[in-house]
Amino acid sequence: MTRPLKLVIFDVDGTLVDSQGDIVAAMTHAFERADQPAPGREQTLGIVGLSLETAIPRLAPDLPPALHRQMAGWYREAYLGLRARYGAAASSPLYPHAAEMLATLHAVPEMLLGVATGKSRRGLDKLMEAHDLGRFFVTTQVSDHHPSKPHPAMLLAALAETGVEARDAVMVGDTTYDMEMAAAAGVPFLGVGWGYHRPDRLTGAATILTDFRDLPGALTTLWETAA
Repeated sequence: MTRPLKLVIFDVDGTLVDSQGDIVAAMTHAFERADQPAPGREQTLGIVGLSLETAIPRLAPDLPPALHRQMAGWYREAYLGLRARYGAAASSPLYPHAAEMLATLHAVPEMLLGVATGKSRRGLDKLMEAHDLGRFFVTTQVSDHHPSKPHPAMLLAALAETGVEARDAVMVGDTTYDMEMAAAAGVPFLGVGWGYHRPDRLTGAATILTDFRDLPGALTTLWETAA
C-alpha cells in the first residue's frame, strides 16, 4: 500500500540558519537613520519571523506609518549591504546538522519539504543559493505573497501546493509566531530550542528539539501517535 505524503515545513531564521548578528545590526541601522533609540538585542530577536511591515511598528508603535515604511527600507538596505560584504553563507550560517538532516529527510520518498518564512523571495533565494538548499524544497512561502505570521496563509498555501493534509504535515520553528501559525492552520508543531524565542514559550509544541539530529525520530513519534 502506498504511504501518504508527509510535509515538513521549516521556518528559516532561528531554525535553519542563525542570522541574528545581521538582523540586530540592520535593525539598529534603521532606528539610527530614524534618529530613534535602537531596541535591545532581545527585543529585536523577539520579532524575528514577522514581516518587517509588522515587526517595525511593534518595536516602535509611537512612530508614524510613513516612518515605519522608511525604516523597513533602511533595514533592507543595511541587511543587503552586510550580506554583500560577508556573503550570505557567512552572514547566515546553518545551524549544526541542519543540512545533514534536510538531506536525510529529502531522501525519504514520501517526505516533502517546505519553507514558511518572514523573509522576502529575494532574501530566501539568495540564502538558498549560498547554502545549496533549494534542491530540498518543493514549496517555499515568503512574506511577499502572504500576511505576516502568525496568519496561517503560508501554511495553507504549502498544503494546497503539495496536496498534503494538515494532519500529515508539521511546522518546525523557533518562535511563538510559528507555533500560532501552525495552530491556526491545524498543523502540528515541533519547536527548536536553539532559536530566538525561549523554549519555555513554545507551549504548543509536540516536542522541543535540542539537536537537529533528533528531528527524524521526533517526526516518527509525532505521526505514529496521531495515527
